[in-house]
Amino acid sequence: MATERPSNLRVFSLNCWGIRFFSQLCTQRYEMIGELLGREQHDIALLQEVWSERDFLFLKRKLSSSHPYTHYFKSGVIGSGLAVFSRHRIQDALLYQYSLNGYPYMLRHGDWFGGKAVGLVIVDVSGLKAHVYVTHLHAEYSRARDEYLPHRIVQSWEMLQFVRHTSCGADLVVLGGDLNMHPQDLGNRLLRSHTGLRDCYTETDTFDGCEDGHTLIADNHFTKKQDLVPFEKGIRIDYILMKGSQRVSMKCESLSTTKGPVADKPFPYSDHEALTAELALLRSEDSRQHGSSDSGHSSAHNSRPAGEEVTALAVSEQMDVVTEARAVVKEGLCQTEALRDKAMRLMFGALLSLLLPLALAFLPCSCSCSFSTVGLLGAVCMGLLLSGALLYLLFTTHIKVLKETEDQMMLTSNDLQTKLTGCRLSGSSSSDGPPELQPLSPSKRVDP
Repeated sequence: MATERPSNLRVFSLNCWGIRFFSQLCTQRYEMIGELLGREQHDIALLQEVWSERDFLFLKRKLSSSHPYTHYFKSGVIGSGLAVFSRHRIQDALLYQYSLNGYPYMLRHGDWFGGKAVGLVIVDVSGLKAHVYVTHLHAEYSRARDEYLPHRIVQSWEMLQFVRHTSCGADLVVLGGDLNMHPQDLGNRLLRSHTGLRDCYTETDTFDGCEDGHTLIADNHFTKKQDLVPFEKGIRIDYILMKGSQRVSMKCESLSTTKGPVADKPFPYSDHEALTAELALLRSEDSRQHGSSDSGHSSAHNSRPAGEEVTALAVSEQMDVVTEARAVVKEGLCQTEALRDKAMRLMFGALLSLLLPLALAFLPCSCSCSFSTVGLLGAVCMGLLLSGALLYLLFTTHIKVLKETEDQMMLTSNDLQTKLTGCRLSGSSSSDGPPELQPLSPSKRVDP
């Protein structure tokens, strides 16, 4: 049977750091980013932190000839910040906004105001159905005391569920974005183990970029050195992940990053480094001729449909990761319940305090307290009462999300336990000995 020659897909990903009036040199940097995308002719560009629709429209006009197909995902108070530019026709789009994304009173962090989400565009790539995802997760502000870890685990869980349930009919899957997680962080392992997505950095044949693939580096002009503590040289938190199908296998031929300063420019594109992945798409017999294991690897992880054989080791690793994630979610649940109790005490304390100005208002006129003083006390108490009520509602909503996530993880854990038992029973009843155990994901490059 005749087969088509392998084709390539160039994918670009960058956190643009585009917070108007706060990020430095936004206008000039968007001009540089537009020039880069127009010059390099990537097939698909996945951008994060394009918080202003005005900046998106600027890029859309600038790239109208090189990337005629675009989509800007809108959510939250100031938007999702997610944008896709494509040389190939975008057939459809879908957005899922994460249920947990920080707290509105944490103004200095501000994640809550951005509608952090995962966006999907379905792209026609030379007759192949490509499901391309772009996302941006909650930031980690302290490695030692990460109060947002449960939120990021919930986001990772919701993202992997979204990918699993929307990628079933895809010929190829690509996910890019700022995950705000190190390679071996729990949320990252959870995502990869339950979707079969493979990290281009660990899979690539050739790499040209920052040391250890770092995407937040000390040499970047915009990087705050305190954000890297305790990692002096940098951290890797931006990714391009990929997965093929039985029809198409994917291989990362090369991966590159920008390296801070830009030639002939006084400043970098962003505080993050950009990623560019050259992906080979191997169809039918081409995958076997090129020795690609993507199809077989995908079958071990792709959403675990009915009747699919899953190795015992893969199931065991998935169970371990889910168990670890459930523990984090439970801890987050306890912390949130404690915050709700504090909000309730604030609400009742304000309610009782409100009785004081009411009592003063009805005292004889000889009372030394003026009506303005009584009014001020009443306003303060009403403000505290309202704040307590709003916080109580916020934390109650968070508790429901955390409980729902834990319940879903428990269902998955029970299902994996059943499959693991089946694998062991099958192995013990086989006259040929135990089934061969395959590792969860082949790695050509070991993360530090």
